Amino acid sequence: MERINGSQALIRSLIKEGVDTIFGYPGGTIMPLYDELYNFTDSLRHVLVRHEQGAVHAAEGYSRVSGKTGVCIATAGPGATNLITGIADAYMDSTPLVCITAQVSADKLGTNFFQEADIISLTIPVTKWSFQITKPNEIQEIIAKAFYISKTGRPGPVLLSITKNSQTEFTDFDSGRLFSFEIPCFKRREVEINDINRAACLINEAVKPMIIAGQGVIVSGAEKELV
Repeated sequence: MERINGSQALIRSLIKEGVDTIFGYPGGTIMPLYDELYNFTDSLRHVLVRHEQGAVHAAEGYSRVSGKTGVCIATAGPGATNLITGIADAYMDSTPLVCITAQVSADKLGTNFFQEADIISLTIPVTKWSFQITKPNEIQEIIAKAFYISKTGRPGPVLLSITKNSQTEFTDFDSGRLFSFEIPCFKRREVEINDINRAACLINEAVKPMIIAGQGVIVSGAEKELV
């Protein structure tokens, strides 16, 4: 058990999930996390983009090429909202992402503080899960849960908003702690053989049958089954 700040806990939790590359653009409320990144340059590569939208699309591309969950980070307010187009794209295309955005300190939430945007409400329709971290002791478990949700069942994006105080305050960090989650709605569903037979009948009866197949087949590992 170690006593470390929230920013370090977040970075170490990402590394524990196998993350080696993140894409992002700095800003005011995310600076504590960026300051901590300097201590992890040997194990974590940060790609500086020119706009937050570039970060989320780059994370999408990285995910598709590597087969891993893509990670991007942005600051609060307009920095966070600039990710929404890419998040929606990942949601529609079943691309696993964990998007981390900063937020004002917990005591300023709901006060219309400078650059406070309710990114949770804004992204709920286009994410598998959106969560607001307000305490540093939440970080380790929430990061693990975010990666579980993003890649379980139909893959997709998860958004985590982390308040500034959660990045700077200290918490106990257990590097050996393991988390297990059981979320039934994210499990893969078995296809009924009757549905497959019905689809085959429709194709056989069609005059000019056409199958559109791509990302869904790839992420399911179902190439042979499709053939």
